[in-house]
Amino acid sequence: MKKFLLPAFILFTIYNVSAQSIKKKPLDHTVYDSWQSIDNEHISNNGKWIIYVVKPQEGDAELVITDAKNSNKFRVQRADTARITTDSKYAVMLIKPFFKDIRQAKIKKKKPAEFPKDTLGIITLGENKVEKIPAIRSFKIAEKAPVVAYLSPADTLKKPAAADTSKKAITNTIAPPTREGAELYVKQLQTGKTRSFQYVTEYQLTKNGKLLAFAVTAPKKSKLVKSGLYVYDIDKDTLKMVSTGRGNYRNLVFDDAGKQLAFTAEKNAEKALVKPFKLYYYNSLKDSAETVAAPNSLGMPDKWAVSGDGKVYFSKSGGSLFFNTAPIPKPIDTTIVDFEVAKLDIWNYKDDYLQPQQLKSLQRELKRGYLAVIRPVSGDKKLTQLADIDMRDILVPDNTDAGFVLGLTDTGARVQSQWEGGSGQEAYLINTRTGGRVRINDRLKARYSISPDGKYVVWFDVKDQNWHSYSIATGKKISLTANTGVKMGEEENDVPDDPSPYGISAWEQHDKNVLIYDRYDIWSIDPATGNALNLTSGIGRKNKIIFRYNYTDPEQKFIPAKAMLWLIAQNEGNKQWGYYKKELGNDAAPEKVIMAANGYSSLQKAKNAADFIYTKYSYRQSPDVYLSSDLKKETRLSAINPQQSQYNWGTAELVEWTTPKGYHSKGILYKPEDFDPTKKYPMIAYFYEKLSDGLYSYIPPAPTPSRLPISFFVSNGYLVFAPDISYQTGHPGASAVEFVNSGVEALKKNVWVDAAHIGIQGQSWGGYQVAYLITQTNMYAAAWAGAPVANMTSAYGGIRWETGVNRQFQYEKTQSRIGATLWEKPELYIENSPLFQLPKVKTPVMIMSNDADGAVPWYQGIEMFTALRRLGKPVWLLQYNGEAHNLVQRQNRKDISIREQQFFDHFLKGAPMPIWLDKGVPAINKGKDWGFELEK
Repeated sequence: MKKFLLPAFILFTIYNVSAQSIKKKPLDHTVYDSWQSIDNEHISNNGKWIIYVVKPQEGDAELVITDAKNSNKFRVQRADTARITTDSKYAVMLIKPFFKDIRQAKIKKKKPAEFPKDTLGIITLGENKVEKIPAIRSFKIAEKAPVVAYLSPADTLKKPAAADTSKKAITNTIAPPTREGAELYVKQLQTGKTRSFQYVTEYQLTKNGKLLAFAVTAPKKSKLVKSGLYVYDIDKDTLKMVSTGRGNYRNLVFDDAGKQLAFTAEKNAEKALVKPFKLYYYNSLKDSAETVAAPNSLGMPDKWAVSGDGKVYFSKSGGSLFFNTAPIPKPIDTTIVDFEVAKLDIWNYKDDYLQPQQLKSLQRELKRGYLAVIRPVSGDKKLTQLADIDMRDILVPDNTDAGFVLGLTDTGARVQSQWEGGSGQEAYLINTRTGGRVRINDRLKARYSISPDGKYVVWFDVKDQNWHSYSIATGKKISLTANTGVKMGEEENDVPDDPSPYGISAWEQHDKNVLIYDRYDIWSIDPATGNALNLTSGIGRKNKIIFRYNYTDPEQKFIPAKAMLWLIAQNEGNKQWGYYKKELGNDAAPEKVIMAANGYSSLQKAKNAADFIYTKYSYRQSPDVYLSSDLKKETRLSAINPQQSQYNWGTAELVEWTTPKGYHSKGILYKPEDFDPTKKYPMIAYFYEKLSDGLYSYIPPAPTPSRLPISFFVSNGYLVFAPDISYQTGHPGASAVEFVNSGVEALKKNVWVDAAHIGIQGQSWGGYQVAYLITQTNMYAAAWAGAPVANMTSAYGGIRWETGVNRQFQYEKTQSRIGATLWEKPELYIENSPLFQLPKVKTPVMIMSNDADGAVPWYQGIEMFTALRRLGKPVWLLQYNGEAHNLVQRQNRKDISIREQQFFDHFLKGAPMPIWLDKGVPAINKGKDWGFELEK
């Protein structure tokens, strides 16, 4: 048999034709659930092991454990929350039930106690074998030892929602019922030794893993197990009961050395209408825990008690114990007959906060605590009250042994926040031993912080636009940035309020210097003298590179001397990202490590090795996990979403143009991967403030909460344009016209833009601009406005129902950018309200306005719809029942994604109309017919 060899050029021609004939398919609505993301990345302290979780949008996650060479990879299905022990030998995780099983439980409307339970997984790194322990609710790992404690599920009380004002919710907050506990286990991973305890509700390990404290609530008739608080010595296998009594035990906390224990507890009668808590203290020298703070304790305010909801913690040395107190709440009056009393809210102009805001924060206020401190180890029985009702906010330095804390109060200035968006504060230095106060500043609109060692108070004064310091030792105030010659507030601020600061980066050890950002660079400033050094040598401003300090250790409280600083950087011009490094104390300029056409996450460093893990991504590449010691030679550890290669993806490029008034602007133009410059493409402009910094952001295909799903539309043959918008106070609508329309006009000069088929889409503030733009031009063939404000005159006095705050501040000070009250400049409110110009509209427009929108009053969408309907204009409104400003429920996101495609496909591509768009869906068919079918 003869063999025939084809010439190489013929082989190449056949291969080339074959490759061209394989056309990638466009994304469709079935791809969402399986699209993956990376979460929960950790690197072991020795740098030899990395774990991360690969999560589909809907379905079962997968934990990946790999060595640093990516040669030994082990996968655990459905594992999610995972941690590596301090000795880098073990990984502990929760393994979730199958997604399908949870789904079935929901379908069958099972009670929470009947749902499938999590499983605890324990792995010895390198052995690729999982020890599984079923039915676990939570676990904790000792910070400095391979010891794990884990708790079985129990019948827990569901916490009331923040805005739940029902009698039952209030009762459960001020008089929490007692619930029996569940089985607790503690395991020494090196030896495998395990001990269990019954009816446990709360538990805590010491950092060194030597002691376990836990609270027990046993059945009332139990003879074998007694309710109380226990301390178990893990090495000695000895158990000691340190507090007796049935009740609610909370806030179990050890000091850093593991020698002192504190907790809060209430042991009141089960049917008590109010259950005040007490603070308990124990150490190994005591037979049992003693009460150190309770109603009527020395220093406790009259009719106050310990808060069971506030945080409890020891100072770094263990000498001080911080906790929260609160007024004892009034009990529910059980004699009131509900149907015989009025139900109303009484609004008073003198109230600090409007009634809706008070009601939204009711549960938080019932749980609000006020910081106090006591020193039980020294035998001092008197507590020092640091905060009170008039001074609620206390800033404590990281060195919790410092003698002073910073107190801030806006009492007397809270009403103004209705239109200011914030309130001025007075600042006080508070002595942690005496409670004595020294006022640092009168009422000031400022951003305050206290240094890690507690030596300085630093603040940004929004009026003079400078940072200032106050020396706690000398009482001296100085300006830190007045002589730097650069602005410390946002240089491109375009809202009618004082510019916000770029912020504080970090502190050097012993409060030697504070690192402060300007627009581009980082300054190292002596808080005692104000001597300032440009740490990045001014190369940020010179080269338009924005430097920000990357905390490679999330537990870091300060920067050690001569530390190597890793600075994440973005080039403001081309939007590329990368890293520079700079040795603290060295006069040399920062050294460029890498700048590339990618985005980078923060670096996470191994505690005892030189390696980092991070994610790297672009519009075309999913965020994957990488390992490197220098960011130049790197190992790629993950490769998610391989299916993307099957689909027609896209490209992202930076475009620039000049507006009619001469402003220079930028935006992103997304093109299909198979873009052909000889063809014409429909285009959609999507906008929200400024988006060009996200040039290298990955946009996964996902059902939309109402924004434009960019990658989906690009894949389906659309151009998408995302222009930056800068605003002129008083004229936000005209500003949108200036930047959006001019950007679109610039792109229309390209022959591949189908100028007759351009749409616009925006959500929230973008939705408002869509509504305004269609009153100013007829160049758009279709428009989609999600949650738009149509009438600023009625929206001005409305309520943001998710928080209960009034909307006036938005117009006078922030995003809506009018810069005046409705009665000062009514003409601006009318000028910028689409409602008053709707007769000019010729563009078909879709509105989404949901009846549970907590940001924009949903009647704004109704005003726009009914007005356009009255005018005979083509308009539709989607109202998702019980849904928020941005859609939350996944089924609704999937629904709107289909409708958004059908809408734009019809008006921009000439596709047939779906029934819902043509004829609508009558109310009698609601829930039976969704109208997706296309007209024939």
